[in-house]
Amino acid sequence: MAINTDNVKLVFGLKLKQLRLDKGLSLNELSRKSGLSLSYINEIEKGKKYPKSDKIIALAAAMDTDYDTLVSLKLSKRLEPISELLSSNILTELPLELFGIDPANLLEILSDAPMKISAFVGTLIEIARNYNMSIEKFYFSALRTYQEMHDNYFEDIELEAEQFLTTHQVAEEMLVNEDFLSGILTEKYHYKIEHINEKVNPEFASIRSLTIPGAQGNRLLLNPRLSSVQRLFIYGRELGYHYLNLKNRLHTTDLVEAESFEQLLNNFKASYFASAVIIKRSLLVPKLADFFAEKTWQPEKLIAMIREFNTTPESFFYRVSNVLPNYFGINQIFFSRFNNFAGQNLFDMTKEMHISRKHYPHTVRDEHYCRRWVALTVLNDLASLAKNKEQPHMLCKAQKSTYLDSKDDYLVISFAQPMATTPDLNVSVSMGIYLDDATKEKLAFLNDPAIPSRIVNQTCERCALYDCRERIAAPVILQKKFKNEALRKALKKMIR
Repeated sequence: MAINTDNVKLVFGLKLKQLRLDKGLSLNELSRKSGLSLSYINEIEKGKKYPKSDKIIALAAAMDTDYDTLVSLKLSKRLEPISELLSSNILTELPLELFGIDPANLLEILSDAPMKISAFVGTLIEIARNYNMSIEKFYFSALRTYQEMHDNYFEDIELEAEQFLTTHQVAEEMLVNEDFLSGILTEKYHYKIEHINEKVNPEFASIRSLTIPGAQGNRLLLNPRLSSVQRLFIYGRELGYHYLNLKNRLHTTDLVEAESFEQLLNNFKASYFASAVIIKRSLLVPKLADFFAEKTWQPEKLIAMIREFNTTPESFFYRVSNVLPNYFGINQIFFSRFNNFAGQNLFDMTKEMHISRKHYPHTVRDEHYCRRWVALTVLNDLASLAKNKEQPHMLCKAQKSTYLDSKDDYLVISFAQPMATTPDLNVSVSMGIYLDDATKEKLAFLNDPAIPSRIVNQTCERCALYDCRERIAAPVILQKKFKNEALRKALKKMIR
């Protein structure tokens, strides 16, 4: 078993405790038979100390076992899940302190109730396997949780971005452009910026950028189909890596190369820095305040704002999610991104983030998302443009969505546009704002009749709207739930 040396003490402690309990010995009895103090043995079992050879010999003799068995890193079958956990990269690479977890406390929990923890860990591993959850997906989930814990707002990176702008003498009212940022990369950090040669390297045709480290300066290869907006963000992220001194990094925008949580975290920090440099909070916050004060729904103003900041709808919404909780007190929000190939009734959720609590929609497997969501209808509208021989362009729609089961109300704003690097692939990004009483008062345009209201649900398989015209799958999960409830009621009635 390949195991990090930091966990060897824990494995020894778990094995010692397991053997002691199997032999029916109490701590006092093992202390008396081995000649070691009770407190010392207790610290060994908790993984805090590793005994010297003479003490291991004494413990082995006291439990009528041999030295090699006791020092072996192999745990019993009952503790295999903990063994798998310790053998993985999770405990060694995931910075538990970011989530408010003291690693020492976690190890103590593992040592205090190893059998129960092992069963629990085994259950999680089995769930992960059933859903094909790789270690990379685990890291992505951990990163999303980290963002959500902080309301996706990081003051330290905001200040670093503002210091960067001050250092490079960017005026308060000025917005940076791609020439400005690429100039800093080439002049200060000696970057060589080129296009990806798709004929030589066709495997790179779908990625946006590739950074190749070099002693004399990095080579930054860009997809030739990128827009100015996309290049601007990539330049900002590269600068983020340097300015924030983030050494362990990703080299592509595809994220397939992610080998550790630190790489994903650093990529997020560099991307946050880019957003803060490109979309200054000092300019964004007053513009959002003016937009929220409008008495009517004006999507063209949002589109104009995106173009003014020279950004994409996705980057814009991510930036808005940074400032809404901190500056407007709107902290129950979600972000989602869907992909759809024009003409196909298939929608894939490729990104999500939830602030304050889990909202709908969120990713599900083997079910059909509610086709009443504006995030999906705006994609159908975009596909219709191409079908009617019209030039596809950025669309913006809003909808007040009331969830059938929970009665929760959301304002959902969605943008849709074609994916530049993949033919026929359309993308929608959406922000949902939970409409409690306080939030309703902050959105002056909310009651504009131009914003439609619709009853929605999670998925077709869970929905009780049997006459829904948009339904594309039977409510099999709901029907199973009703059947089980009827069975439970019948059983209770029979027992009474």
